[in-house]
Amino acid sequence: MTDNPFDTKFEDLPAEIPLFPLNGVLLLPRGRLPLNIFEPRYLNMVEHALGRQRLIGIAQPMVDGQAGLSAPDGTPLYRVGCAGRITSFQETTGGQIQLTLRGVCRFNIDDELPLMNSFRRARADFAPYENDFSDDDGTVIDRQRLLSDLRAYFEMENIEADWDTIQQTPDDRLVTTLAMVCPFEPNEKQALLESADLAHRCKLIIGLIESALRRDDNGGSAAMN
Repeated sequence: MTDNPFDTKFEDLPAEIPLFPLNGVLLLPRGRLPLNIFEPRYLNMVEHALGRQRLIGIAQPMVDGQAGLSAPDGTPLYRVGCAGRITSFQETTGGQIQLTLRGVCRFNIDDELPLMNSFRRARADFAPYENDFSDDDGTVIDRQRLLSDLRAYFEMENIEADWDTIQQTPDDRLVTTLAMVCPFEPNEKQALLESADLAHRCKLIIGLIESALRRDDNGGSAAMN
């Protein structure tokens, strides 16, 4: 992490954290996640977080749901989530809150606590993920292979990209952003979240992209026969 005085320090992470269970949404340490909050229980959650350390835990449900929507109460969650700090927020005239979370540190959900103002919360164990506060500047990734695969993948998915910007993006930010924005399946996103480090996460992204490209090639070949 940086020396920014607003950054959360590992030793200051709370024992309890509000949970925002979102289908198919991934937050990683140092990643940035824009959210539009409109449900009353999650407006309560944001107000609660703003009055404390501005931390919200993003966790994926273990059942299928519409991507980007919250899961019903009682839906089982994957055990590993990621805490994000509210770095900016704005109230709208329609009674909503638009905010941005910056990923801080992953955590294990030890157990869920009773609802508070209708939102979920949990006891969080951050101890296994203290390395999330370490820089990945020295990590070596197969950048050439990643970018080569990415061009074909974006073309297949009809995703437009600013390749000049991508070429100039540092490795850690590139891998984090791709993991969060690529349209991978929820279980694949969870595997990316639980990756041990940046290098392993990059290898997994390459594997997921190449697997998707092979499936597309096989489907195209089958369609022509």
